[in-house]
Amino acid sequence: MPIHKSGFTKQNSIGMKGRGAIDNPTGRFEPYVIEADDTDNFPPGEAPAVPTRYFHDNTKSILARNDSPDIPFSVSINPYRGCEHGCIYCYARPTHEYLGLSAGVDFESKIFIKADAPKLLQAELSRRSWQPQIIAMSGVTDPYQPIERKLVITRGCLEVLARFRNPVGIVTKNHLITRDIDLLQELNEHRALAVHISLTTLDPHLARLMEPRASSPQRRLDAIAELADQGIAVNVMCAPTIPGLNDHELAELLKAAADAGAHTATYVLLRLPYGVKDLFSSWLDEHFPQHKRKILQRLEQTRDGRLNSTDYGSRMTGSGNYAEMLAQSFAVFRSRYGLDRTLPSLSTESFRRIEPGQGLLF
Repeated sequence: MPIHKSGFTKQNSIGMKGRGAIDNPTGRFEPYVIEADDTDNFPPGEAPAVPTRYFHDNTKSILARNDSPDIPFSVSINPYRGCEHGCIYCYARPTHEYLGLSAGVDFESKIFIKADAPKLLQAELSRRSWQPQIIAMSGVTDPYQPIERKLVITRGCLEVLARFRNPVGIVTKNHLITRDIDLLQELNEHRALAVHISLTTLDPHLARLMEPRASSPQRRLDAIAELADQGIAVNVMCAPTIPGLNDHELAELLKAAADAGAHTATYVLLRLPYGVKDLFSSWLDEHFPQHKRKILQRLEQTRDGRLNSTDYGSRMTGSGNYAEMLAQSFAVFRSRYGLDRTLPSLSTESFRRIEPGQGLLF
Protein backbone atom coordinates (compact mmCIF):
# COMPACT_ATOMS: atom_id res chain seq x y z
CA MET A 1 0.00 0.00 0.00
CA PRO A 2 1.56 3.32 -1.07
CA ILE A 3 2.10 5.84 1.73
CA HIS A 4 2.54 9.59 1.29
CA LYS A 5 2.14 12.82 3.22
CA SER A 6 -1.41 13.55 4.25
CA GLY A 7 -3.46 16.22 2.55
CA PHE A 8 -6.71 14.77 3.88
CA THR A 9 -6.86 12.49 0.85
CA LYS A 10 -9.37 9.70 1.11
CA GLN A 11 -8.86 6.05 0.32
CA ASN A 12 -10.67 4.48 -2.58
CA SER A 13 -14.45 4.19 -2.27
CA ILE A 14 -15.44 0.56 -1.84
CA GLY A 15 -19.10 0.52 -0.78
CA MET A 16 -18.76 -1.63 2.34
CA LYS A 17 -21.62 -3.95 3.18
CA GLY A 18 -23.73 -3.06 6.19
CA ARG A 19 -21.98 0.28 6.70
CA GLY A 20 -23.17 3.84 6.22
CA ALA A 21 -19.86 5.27 5.01
CA ILE A 22 -18.40 3.97 1.78
CA ASP A 23 -15.03 5.61 2.45
CA ASN A 24 -12.43 5.42 5.19
CA PRO A 25 -10.55 8.71 4.77
CA THR A 26 -7.36 9.41 6.63
CA GLY A 27 -7.98 11.51 9.73
CA ARG A 28 -7.16 15.19 9.49
CA PHE A 29 -4.51 14.93 12.22
CA GLU A 30 -2.55 12.12 10.56
CA PRO A 31 0.74 12.96 8.79
CA TYR A 32 0.48 10.17 6.22
CA VAL A 33 -2.13 8.73 3.89
CA ILE A 34 -2.34 5.01 3.12
CA GLU A 35 -3.87 4.36 -0.27
CA ALA A 36 -5.40 1.04 -1.26
CA ASP A 37 -3.66 -1.02 -3.94
CA ASP A 38 -5.60 -1.98 -7.05
CA THR A 39 -5.92 -5.48 -5.59
CA ASP A 40 -7.82 -3.95 -2.66
CA ASN A 41 -10.49 -2.40 -4.87
CA PHE A 42 -13.91 -4.01 -5.21
CA PRO A 43 -16.89 -3.28 -7.44
CA PRO A 44 -19.56 -1.16 -5.68
CA GLY A 45 -21.60 -3.30 -3.30
CA GLU A 46 -19.20 -6.24 -3.52
CA ALA A 47 -16.67 -5.31 -0.87
CA PRO A 48 -16.44 -7.77 2.03
CA ALA A 49 -18.25 -6.92 5.23
CA VAL A 50 -16.20 -5.05 7.80
CA PRO A 51 -16.53 -6.66 11.24
CA THR A 52 -17.17 -4.51 14.29
CA ARG A 53 -14.31 -4.49 16.77
CA TYR A 54 -14.53 -3.34 20.38
CA PHE A 55 -11.85 -1.71 22.49
CA HIS A 56 -11.72 -0.84 26.18
CA ASP A 57 -11.67 2.87 26.92
CA ASN A 58 -9.88 3.22 30.24
CA THR A 59 -10.99 6.80 30.85
CA LYS A 60 -10.71 8.02 34.43
CA SER A 61 -13.47 10.61 34.12
CA ILE A 62 -16.94 10.22 32.62
CA LEU A 63 -18.64 13.62 32.55
CA ALA A 64 -18.00 15.89 29.57
CA ARG A 65 -18.70 19.60 29.77
CA ASN A 66 -19.45 22.22 27.14
CA ASP A 67 -20.34 25.90 27.11
CA SER A 68 -21.98 26.10 23.67
CA PRO A 69 -24.78 28.70 23.79
CA ASP A 70 -27.11 26.73 21.50
CA ILE A 71 -26.84 23.35 23.22
CA PRO A 72 -29.42 22.92 26.02
CA PHE A 73 -27.11 21.09 28.43
CA SER A 74 -23.64 21.67 29.85
CA VAL A 75 -22.85 18.18 31.18
CA SER A 76 -23.09 14.88 29.30
CA ILE A 77 -22.08 11.26 29.56
CA ASN A 78 -21.09 9.05 26.63
CA PRO A 79 -20.76 5.35 27.47
CA TYR A 80 -19.33 4.65 24.00
CA ARG A 81 -16.99 6.31 21.52
CA GLY A 82 -17.88 5.58 17.91
CA CYS A 83 -21.32 4.30 16.95
CA GLU A 84 -22.27 1.13 15.13
CA HIS A 85 -25.52 2.65 13.87
CA GLY A 86 -23.37 4.06 11.07
CA CYS A 87 -25.53 7.10 10.26
CA ILE A 88 -23.84 8.69 7.28
CA TYR A 89 -24.74 12.22 8.39
CA CYS A 90 -23.48 11.90 11.99
CA TYR A 91 -21.82 15.12 13.16
CA ALA A 92 -19.85 13.09 15.73
CA ARG A 93 -17.82 11.17 13.15
CA PRO A 94 -14.82 13.56 13.30
CA THR A 95 -14.33 12.73 17.01
CA HIS A 96 -12.72 9.44 15.96
CA GLU A 97 -9.93 11.40 14.32
CA TYR A 98 -8.69 12.38 17.79
CA LEU A 99 -8.00 8.66 18.30
CA GLY A 100 -5.89 8.42 15.15
CA LEU A 101 -8.77 6.75 13.30
CA SER A 102 -11.05 7.63 10.41
CA ALA A 103 -14.37 9.45 10.54
CA GLY A 104 -15.54 6.98 7.90
CA VAL A 105 -15.90 3.24 8.38
CA ASP A 106 -13.61 3.26 11.43
CA PHE A 107 -16.16 5.38 13.32
CA GLU A 108 -18.86 2.75 12.93
CA SER A 109 -16.72 -0.40 13.14
CA LYS A 110 -14.19 0.42 15.89
CA ILE A 111 -16.16 1.07 19.05
CA PHE A 112 -14.59 2.08 22.34
CA ILE A 113 -16.50 0.99 25.43
CA LYS A 114 -16.38 2.63 28.85
CA ALA A 115 -17.10 -0.36 31.04
CA ASP A 116 -16.45 1.63 34.23
CA ALA A 117 -18.92 4.37 33.31
CA PRO A 118 -21.51 3.54 36.04
CA LYS A 119 -18.83 3.38 38.74
CA LEU A 120 -17.25 6.63 37.58
CA LEU A 121 -20.66 8.32 37.43
CA GLN A 122 -21.49 7.26 40.97
CA ALA A 123 -18.19 8.70 42.17
CA GLU A 124 -18.94 12.01 40.45
CA LEU A 125 -22.46 12.32 41.87
CA SER A 126 -21.20 11.43 45.35
CA ARG A 127 -18.82 14.37 45.43
CA ARG A 128 -19.75 17.25 47.69
CA SER A 129 -18.76 19.55 44.87
CA TRP A 130 -21.38 18.08 42.50
CA GLN A 131 -24.17 20.55 41.84
CA PRO A 132 -27.29 18.59 40.81
CA GLN A 133 -28.16 19.37 37.20
CA ILE A 134 -29.41 17.75 34.01
CA ILE A 135 -27.00 15.26 32.46
CA ALA A 136 -27.39 14.52 28.76
CA MET A 137 -27.04 10.91 27.63
CA SER A 138 -25.41 11.18 25.32
CA GLY A 139 -24.08 14.30 23.71
CA VAL A 140 -22.09 12.51 21.03
CA THR A 141 -22.88 8.86 20.21
CA ASP A 142 -26.05 6.85 20.79
CA PRO A 143 -26.17 5.24 24.26
CA TYR A 144 -28.40 2.46 22.89
CA GLN A 145 -26.32 1.20 19.99
CA PRO A 146 -26.37 -2.58 19.35
CA ILE A 147 -23.60 -3.65 21.78
CA GLU A 148 -25.53 -2.07 24.68
CA ARG A 149 -27.89 -5.04 24.56
CA LYS A 150 -25.01 -7.20 25.79
CA LEU A 151 -22.90 -4.80 27.87
CA VAL A 152 -25.72 -2.88 29.66
CA ILE A 153 -23.41 0.05 30.40
CA THR A 154 -26.11 2.62 29.68
CA ARG A 155 -28.52 0.76 31.95
CA GLY A 156 -25.87 0.78 34.67
CA CYS A 157 -25.59 4.56 34.36
CA LEU A 158 -29.37 4.91 34.53
CA GLU A 159 -29.40 2.81 37.70
CA VAL A 160 -26.97 5.28 39.25
CA LEU A 161 -28.99 8.30 38.08
CA ALA A 162 -32.20 6.77 39.43
CA ARG A 163 -30.56 6.03 42.76
CA PHE A 164 -29.42 9.64 43.09
CA ARG A 165 -32.58 10.96 41.38
CA ASN A 166 -30.42 13.16 39.18
CA PRO A 167 -32.25 14.37 36.04
CA VAL A 168 -31.18 12.99 32.68
CA GLY A 169 -32.07 13.72 29.05
CA ILE A 170 -31.69 10.77 26.68
CA VAL A 171 -31.31 10.96 22.90
CA THR A 172 -31.54 7.75 20.87
CA LYS A 173 -32.83 6.18 17.68
CA ASN A 174 -32.94 2.64 19.07
CA HIS A 175 -35.97 0.70 20.31
CA LEU A 176 -33.66 -0.81 22.95
CA ILE A 177 -34.49 2.12 25.22
CA THR A 178 -37.75 0.34 26.07
CA ARG A 179 -35.73 -2.34 27.88
CA ASP A 180 -35.12 0.21 30.63
CA ILE A 181 -38.69 1.40 31.09
CA ASP A 182 -38.59 0.43 34.77
CA LEU A 183 -35.74 2.86 35.45
CA LEU A 184 -37.22 5.51 33.18
CA GLN A 185 -40.50 5.34 35.11
CA GLU A 186 -38.63 5.76 38.38
CA LEU A 187 -36.81 8.83 37.10
CA ASN A 188 -40.01 10.19 35.57
CA GLU A 189 -41.78 10.03 38.91
CA HIS A 190 -39.25 12.51 40.25
CA ARG A 191 -39.41 14.83 37.21
CA ALA A 192 -35.91 13.67 36.34
CA LEU A 193 -36.34 12.34 32.79
CA ALA A 194 -36.55 13.70 29.26
CA VAL A 195 -36.58 11.33 26.27
CA HIS A 196 -35.80 12.37 22.70
CA ILE A 197 -36.17 9.87 19.87
CA SER A 198 -34.73 10.62 16.45
CA LEU A 199 -37.04 9.92 13.50
CA THR A 200 -35.59 10.90 10.14
CA THR A 201 -37.73 9.04 7.61
CA LEU A 202 -40.65 6.62 7.32
CA ASP A 203 -39.08 4.96 4.28
CA PRO A 204 -37.40 1.74 5.49
CA HIS A 205 -35.19 1.58 2.39
CA LEU A 206 -33.84 5.11 2.90
CA ALA A 207 -33.39 4.43 6.61
CA ARG A 208 -31.36 1.30 5.87
CA LEU A 209 -29.06 3.22 3.53
CA MET A 210 -28.77 6.28 5.77
CA GLU A 211 -28.75 4.61 9.22
CA PRO A 212 -27.84 0.98 8.46
CA ARG A 213 -27.73 -0.47 11.97
CA ALA A 214 -30.25 1.70 13.79
CA SER A 215 -33.79 0.59 14.59
CA SER A 216 -36.22 0.77 11.68
CA PRO A 217 -38.65 3.71 11.52
CA GLN A 218 -41.50 1.48 12.68
CA ARG A 219 -39.52 0.24 15.68
CA ARG A 220 -38.82 3.83 16.69
CA LEU A 221 -42.51 4.63 16.48
CA ASP A 222 -43.15 1.51 18.58
CA ALA A 223 -40.71 2.83 21.17
CA ILE A 224 -42.52 6.18 21.31
CA ALA A 225 -45.81 4.34 21.82
CA GLU A 226 -44.45 2.07 24.56
CA LEU A 227 -42.95 4.99 26.46
CA ALA A 228 -46.08 7.11 26.05
CA ASP A 229 -48.21 4.23 27.37
CA GLN A 230 -46.17 4.42 30.58
CA GLY A 231 -46.75 8.15 30.95
CA ILE A 232 -43.30 9.13 29.69
CA ALA A 233 -43.35 12.22 27.48
CA VAL A 234 -41.29 11.88 24.30
CA ASN A 235 -39.88 14.57 22.04
CA VAL A 236 -39.54 13.29 18.47
CA MET A 237 -36.54 14.80 16.73
CA CYS A 238 -36.64 15.17 12.95
CA ALA A 239 -32.89 15.26 12.99
CA PRO A 240 -31.32 15.73 10.67
CA THR A 241 -33.70 17.26 8.18
CA ILE A 242 -31.93 17.04 4.82
CA PRO A 243 -33.05 19.43 2.06
CA GLY A 244 -34.00 17.52 -1.06
CA LEU A 245 -33.81 14.10 0.61
CA ASN A 246 -36.17 13.77 3.56
CA ASP A 247 -37.58 17.28 4.09
CA HIS A 248 -40.67 16.41 2.04
CA GLU A 249 -41.59 13.85 4.75
CA LEU A 250 -42.00 16.36 7.58
CA ALA A 251 -45.82 16.27 7.60
CA GLU A 252 -45.92 12.46 7.51
CA LEU A 253 -43.21 12.15 10.15
CA LEU A 254 -45.01 14.44 12.57
CA LYS A 255 -48.37 12.79 12.00
CA ALA A 256 -46.88 9.33 12.59
CA ALA A 257 -45.13 10.55 15.73
CA ALA A 258 -48.32 12.14 17.05
CA ASP A 259 -50.31 8.99 16.33
CA ALA A 260 -47.71 7.01 18.28
CA GLY A 261 -48.14 9.30 21.29
CA ALA A 262 -45.23 11.74 21.03
CA HIS A 263 -45.59 14.80 23.25
CA THR A 264 -43.69 17.34 21.19
CA ALA A 265 -41.33 17.66 18.21
CA THR A 266 -38.19 19.48 17.12
CA TYR A 267 -35.93 19.43 14.09
CA VAL A 268 -32.28 20.07 13.27
CA LEU A 269 -30.97 20.95 9.83
CA LEU A 270 -28.24 18.66 8.49
CA ARG A 271 -24.78 19.56 9.78
CA LEU A 272 -21.66 18.43 7.90
CA PRO A 273 -18.56 19.36 9.93
CA TYR A 274 -15.03 18.60 8.76
CA GLY A 275 -14.75 15.36 6.77
CA VAL A 276 -18.44 14.50 7.10
CA LYS A 277 -18.98 16.74 4.06
CA ASP A 278 -16.88 14.44 1.87
CA LEU A 279 -18.37 11.27 3.37
CA PHE A 280 -21.90 12.49 2.72
CA SER A 281 -21.01 13.57 -0.82
CA SER A 282 -19.53 10.14 -1.59
CA TRP A 283 -22.61 8.49 -0.11
CA LEU A 284 -24.82 10.53 -2.44
CA ASP A 285 -22.65 9.47 -5.39
CA GLU A 286 -23.20 5.85 -4.40
CA HIS A 287 -26.93 5.90 -3.63
CA PHE A 288 -28.53 9.07 -5.04
CA PRO A 289 -26.32 10.40 -7.85
CA GLN A 290 -29.28 11.87 -9.71
CA HIS A 291 -30.29 13.94 -6.66
CA LYS A 292 -26.85 14.90 -5.40
CA ARG A 293 -26.64 18.31 -7.03
CA LYS A 294 -30.09 19.37 -5.84
CA ILE A 295 -29.43 18.19 -2.27
CA LEU A 296 -26.08 19.94 -1.94
CA GLN A 297 -27.28 23.12 -3.61
CA ARG A 298 -30.28 23.37 -1.31
CA LEU A 299 -28.06 22.83 1.68
CA GLU A 300 -25.71 25.55 0.47
CA GLN A 301 -28.72 27.88 0.25
CA THR A 302 -29.16 27.48 4.00
CA ARG A 303 -25.47 27.92 4.82
CA ASP A 304 -24.49 31.09 2.98
CA GLY A 305 -23.09 29.12 0.05
CA ARG A 306 -21.28 26.55 2.20
CA LEU A 307 -22.08 22.97 3.15
CA ASN A 308 -21.61 23.66 6.84
CA SER A 309 -21.76 26.52 9.27
CA THR A 310 -20.41 26.72 12.81
CA ASP A 311 -22.21 29.95 13.65
CA TYR A 312 -24.00 29.74 16.99
CA GLY A 313 -27.68 30.50 16.76
CA SER A 314 -28.06 29.40 13.13
CA ARG A 315 -26.00 26.24 12.75
CA MET A 316 -28.93 24.06 13.86
CA THR A 317 -31.54 25.67 11.60
CA GLY A 318 -29.67 27.45 8.83
CA SER A 319 -30.50 30.84 7.34
CA GLY A 320 -31.92 32.29 4.14
CA ASN A 321 -35.20 31.78 2.29
CA TYR A 322 -35.14 28.01 2.13
CA ALA A 323 -34.32 27.68 5.83
CA GLU A 324 -37.16 30.07 6.69
CA MET A 325 -39.59 28.11 4.53
CA LEU A 326 -38.50 24.89 6.24
CA ALA A 327 -38.99 26.41 9.70
CA GLN A 328 -42.44 27.73 8.79
CA SER A 329 -43.55 24.39 7.33
CA PHE A 330 -42.34 22.55 10.41
CA ALA A 331 -44.20 24.96 12.69
CA VAL A 332 -47.44 24.51 10.73
CA PHE A 333 -47.36 20.72 10.84
CA ARG A 334 -46.14 20.67 14.43
CA SER A 335 -49.17 22.70 15.42
CA ARG A 336 -51.57 20.72 13.22
CA TYR A 337 -50.68 17.47 14.93
CA GLY A 338 -50.60 18.82 18.47
CA LEU A 339 -46.85 18.61 18.91
CA ASP A 340 -46.31 22.30 19.63
CA ARG A 341 -45.89 21.68 23.33
CA THR A 342 -42.76 21.49 25.47
CA LEU A 343 -41.52 18.59 27.51
CA PRO A 344 -42.31 18.75 31.23
CA SER A 345 -39.60 20.74 33.00
CA LEU A 346 -37.01 18.71 34.88
CA SER A 347 -36.22 19.24 38.53
CA THR A 348 -33.32 18.57 40.89
CA GLU A 349 -35.53 18.87 43.98
CA SER A 350 -35.56 15.11 44.58
CA PHE A 351 -31.79 14.70 44.24
CA ARG A 352 -30.28 12.75 47.12
CA ARG A 353 -26.57 12.45 47.73
CA ILE A 354 -25.17 9.02 48.52
CA GLU A 355 -21.83 8.96 50.28
CA PRO A 356 -19.42 6.20 49.21
CA GLY A 357 -19.93 3.17 51.40
CA GLN A 358 -23.07 4.57 53.02
CA GLY A 359 -26.75 3.94 52.55
CA LEU A 360 -29.27 6.40 51.16
CA LEU A 361 -29.51 9.76 52.89
CA PHE A 362 -33.08 10.91 53.36
